[in-house]
Amino acid sequence: MVDEELFYKDTSDHSISSEEEDMLVRSCSNLNVSFGYHCDSYTSFPSENSHENGISPRNIFGTDTMMGSRNGSFTCLSGAAISANFTLANTNICKGLIGEEILPGLDSPNSFRKIVSSPSMSRLDSFSNSQGSPDSSIFEISKNTWRSSAPTAVSSNFLTNTEVKMAGGAAGEDRVQAVCSEKNGWLICGIYDGFNGRDAADFLAVTLYDNIVYYLYLLENRIKQQNGLYNSSESSLSGVKSELTLAMRMAENEDIKFSETFRAGVLNCLSTAVEQAENDFLCMVEQEMDDRPDLVSVGSCVLVVLLHGKDLCILNLGDSRAVLASMPYAEKGTLKAIQLTETHSLENPLEYQKLIADHPNDSSVVRGNKIKGKLKVTRAFGVGYLKQKKFNDALMGILRVRDLSSPPYVYTNPHTLSHKVTDDDLFVVLGSDGLFDFFSNNEVVQLVYQFMHDNPMGDPAKYLIEQLILKAAREAALTAEELMRIPVGSRRKYHDDVTIIVIILGNAQRTMTASTSL
Repeated sequence: MVDEELFYKDTSDHSISSEEEDMLVRSCSNLNVSFGYHCDSYTSFPSENSHENGISPRNIFGTDTMMGSRNGSFTCLSGAAISANFTLANTNICKGLIGEEILPGLDSPNSFRKIVSSPSMSRLDSFSNSQGSPDSSIFEISKNTWRSSAPTAVSSNFLTNTEVKMAGGAAGEDRVQAVCSEKNGWLICGIYDGFNGRDAADFLAVTLYDNIVYYLYLLENRIKQQNGLYNSSESSLSGVKSELTLAMRMAENEDIKFSETFRAGVLNCLSTAVEQAENDFLCMVEQEMDDRPDLVSVGSCVLVVLLHGKDLCILNLGDSRAVLASMPYAEKGTLKAIQLTETHSLENPLEYQKLIADHPNDSSVVRGNKIKGKLKVTRAFGVGYLKQKKFNDALMGILRVRDLSSPPYVYTNPHTLSHKVTDDDLFVVLGSDGLFDFFSNNEVVQLVYQFMHDNPMGDPAKYLIEQLILKAAREAALTAEELMRIPVGSRRKYHDDVTIIVIILGNAQRTMTASTSL
């Protein structure tokens, strides 16, 4: 369900003194991740009195012109993350391949850089082949069902190796990724909020993007098989040869039935990609749980956003959020915060009721406000011991769930949503639950809106983290500098790992170029 909140007047005082500002600058200089991506002709915010002079908020964000011949979808984005949890580097899953070889090649926490198409799966396939018989292959499912039929490099222009730039990294148990394809105007962002370790989030960082690209490749092939459906229009779309891009752009102008069917296909690609990653991860867990029984309890929330033109596709598992800031033209001055994700935790009454209803003969489904006394999220990636008995049996002592009578207790079916971006939509904030421990949806969008108004070329994601640190410090009767001096691990008492991406929506005809940290 889409949750809509209205903002009329912010009564919270987020102003800070110059001394506090100096402390924040010093405290946030060691962000684990801080990257930005700007369009060449990014439109900055006007001055305070611009609204009085007739400049609408939609003009501020460049949205009055974005609905013409759109080739992309945003003017800029920023990402930032800071850790609170202590976590060991996960170098020994997949015999060290993920931590020692693949992730260092993918991570780019301070800037976007070009990447080679599907760098991780080609290495993982090599690893899988080295294991001997198919029965011993960690990635048996992926290889035998679809990897064998996938080309080494996707041949279409959609997200090809010359078009892709990626940024991302880790903060505690969180992982963040943003992937841009300039030519075709695509943006894919992922926030993976790990728990009980970072292995599941690391695995998602290595595999999920490749899975998404591959299933979109299959969707593109199905489009190509429709016997020249777009042949008559291809010449008018100069230089764009990707059938998937053609389909998406045609969907903007075709009949409603076709558009909805196509978008459902894209959402299905996201869901299938997560399902594939889940199967692969649990295969790996089963392969390695004798040596690492802790892997059966490791999991992650998943938030993925795919943006192209007017189409914003969302997938989520867990309690990370995507919040859209919208300002209807007819309601000037009224900023709306619209939650595009579902909250999959026991705090959501619908999730709680479903969990109880699914286990009518189990009187101990929820203990201590946690599922089996272990976990608050009701849907998540991984966490095999609450899904299958064999994984729970791998644990010893108090770690094992003693009465796992009717698993699964945690689900993997994601929430998906396709939103049609309108002239009223200004920006989207993606955040792990650590952000929303301190700020409501309304407060988040207001903070970003006001900050971008006052600092047109500023970094809104970093600013949100600065405000969070300041608020957490005040609640603990500390200065921000004192809070940041507390070592990770101990600092978890005051705030969680926090990961944020802010996407400013705008005219997608602008050419996007990579930049260093904003």
